Amino acid sequence: MLVGVPPQATHTAVLVLVPEAEPVVGALRDRLDPSAPQGVPAHVTVLFPFVPAQAVDAATVDRLRRAVAGVGRFDATFDAVRWFGEDYVWLAPSPAAPFAELTERVHRAFPDHPPYEGEHEPVPHLTVGYRRHSSLEALQRAADDLAPRLPITAGIDRVHLLAGSFEGDWRVVAEAPLDRRPGTGHRR
Repeated sequence: MLVGVPPQATHTAVLVLVPEAEPVVGALRDRLDPSAPQGVPAHVTVLFPFVPAQAVDAATVDRLRRAVAGVGRFDATFDAVRWFGEDYVWLAPSPAAPFAELTERVHRAFPDHPPYEGEHEPVPHLTVGYRRHSSLEALQRAADDLAPRLPITAGIDRVHLLAGSFEGDWRVVAEAPLDRRPGTGHRR
């Protein structure tokens, strides 16, 4: 086990944290996305679920770092509010391709861990809230509140490995930097 993985952690996730979004989405996520009060910051998911928390070791982190090293740093703009049906409200990143490439690379390096357990095709997004934990009306108010506060621009230079449980206490246990040269490796 890697030092820093909480002993009570059961799951891990590979995420791109987007701290630039917190001033805009933080309070909304606290109410509408149960992962926020559990300690998961605003993010775009690269791969979840990832390796079981107690199986994470230095070799896992090294393989993750190698998987993303060929992707260059990039800027992303979150400029549109989108929906998955009437169940999820989220922000769309532009460009989306580098996020998709990160998911592809990490999944290729860890083929036993498909995105979302293979239940649906991954779409790069920053979740604001979902209906299982709030009403459609609350999600609609959030979407209406967000639209005039966009765009949000973020510099993406690393992915983060978080460990925690669905009861809370998620924390960053490792980082994997992207290539220092902008735009290296991702499709245009």
